[in-house]
Amino acid sequence: MSCTTTSSSRDRRRGSHDLGVARAAVELYRTGWFPLLVFSGATSSTTAARFPRGEAVHYREHALELGMPDEAILLEPNATNTGQNISLSRDVLADAGHHPASVLLISKPYMECRAYATARKVWPEVEVVCASEPLELDGYVSSIGDPKLVIDMLVGDLQRVIEYPKLGYAIEQPVPGEVHDAYQALLRAGFDSRLLTP
Repeated sequence: MSCTTTSSSRDRRRGSHDLGVARAAVELYRTGWFPLLVFSGATSSTTAARFPRGEAVHYREHALELGMPDEAILLEPNATNTGQNISLSRDVLADAGHHPASVLLISKPYMECRAYATARKVWPEVEVVCASEPLELDGYVSSIGDPKLVIDMLVGDLQRVIEYPKLGYAIEQPVPGEVHDAYQALLRAGFDSRLLTP
């Protein structure tokens, strides 16, 4: 199975700074959801201070600290976007002799829809299930410590759910009208630091 870290842009590397991805992976491994894990991700300008050796390396180290056995972890340290997280993890698994029929993608809580849509485009032959650390919005905001950043990330991720299918990066998913209206209201309110750049 594959655990992927996530990024927020194909055109401008944002990266993941959320160790909840690693925590969720360890918990799901302990409950028997998968026998093998791939941590995926390089570093970026927004994560270099916290994860100077790259996201995958730091996620692996955190998982080992939490008791995950090293032999259950594969590492993919080069991905710079969600599509690469998935395709390069597939390559790492194949190189290790694993060709799964299904994968569990573990991401930040607000990224499950986009991770799924990307995987269906990039790796259509596998069954895809998504998971994340089980946090309500208040808990996630507390874990990140920056409410505006969290809302900016939510807005940016929804923009990608809407736009990436047009660019060929993901399958299309329906966006309910009330969600689209809330997205527009948040944009007008200035929650735009994580938007795609033209």
